[in-house]
Amino acid sequence: MLGTAQPTRNSARALSRLESQKTHLKSICLQYQLYLLLNSHFFCLLKNERGLIIFFLCAYVPKTAAGHCKWAEVLEDLEQIKTSKDIDVSLYTADTDEDTECQEPVIRCFFLETKVILQECLIKNCSKTQDVLNIWKNGNAGLEINKLNSTTSAKCKECEEYEEKNFTEFIQSFVKVIQKECKH
Repeated sequence: MLGTAQPTRNSARALSRLESQKTHLKSICLQYQLYLLLNSHFFCLLKNERGLIIFFLCAYVPKTAAGHCKWAEVLEDLEQIKTSKDIDVSLYTADTDEDTECQEPVIRCFFLETKVILQECLIKNCSKTQDVLNIWKNGNAGLEINKLNSTTSAKCKECEEYEEKNFTEFIQSFVKVIQKECKH
């Protein structure tokens, strides 16, 4: 009985493995050709002055959004809560015209007082509790970065030394201080 040879299971697996290896080899060859193509164009780009400038701008200039301030989210949330009618507290409100060397302690005071607002909102179940919580979290995150480098001048006031003001005045001053910080 002579018939056509049927591949056994082992030879079928071997054939499948060989096909897989061919596909993998083709993929590697394609990747290598792309590598060579990109490499040659990249080095050609660096041969002239314009190419060097483009390379420098893309590789070494820090990627920062123009006009972006680390306190942008805080400002947005302050805008959300400033008209809240269900927050009624007196808060130590730092002066908006403090010296620049006292700017960080002033900002810290505002964020510390935000915790008082948060506690009040949690007790009264305010409609703006989430916005206040966001301000507090973003403030702590922003200040943690500066914590190690911070040195407070002896002429800077403690939070409790500032005058107590109502919620509306506090928020207005807070916004001014954050906007001032964003301009620097």
